[in-house]
Amino acid sequence: MKDVEIYLGLGSNLGDRMGNLESAVERLSEKVTINKISSVYETDPLYNTEQPMFLNAVLRGVTRLAPLELLNFVKGIESALGRQPSFRNAPRLIDIDILFYGKRVIQTGELTVPHPHIAERAFVLVPLAEIAPELVHPQLKKKVSDLLADVEGKNGVRKTRMLGQKVKLIAEN
Repeated sequence: MKDVEIYLGLGSNLGDRMGNLESAVERLSEKVTINKISSVYETDPLYNTEQPMFLNAVLRGVTRLAPLELLNFVKGIESALGRQPSFRNAPRLIDIDILFYGKRVIQTGELTVPHPHIAERAFVLVPLAEIAPELVHPQLKKKVSDLLADVEGKNGVRKTRMLGQKVKLIAEN
């Protein structure tokens, strides 16, 4: 398998939110060569609004994992970091979503890529536009920057800070 460029969305709204993101990035680096990480944004919860605020970020990297291998890898990281099965849109220690897998469109019972809700989620589009504004959604045929211009809820996405030094070193290597 050759290297494939991927984009992953990260989120946490329980426990040490920043530490959860940093731990996820560190574990992801075992099988993903991370080459860009957005700033971290504090975001209002969407859908289930009666829960703590989220921290969200997006990273770009390359991997040799096939799509379902990548899905199993990120789900394994979520479990290892303490995520428990719960109801849809529940609070969570860590959430890792596969946003894009190259330019591929994948629709199986287990995985849909591009992530089906990108265009309606400011908490994904704001950090994604920070690192890849010219990226074109392979189904919608729109740049990320154009999707961001059209999305509602941008005022609920506030830049907080960068991930820690250890994570910065992972992205630089």
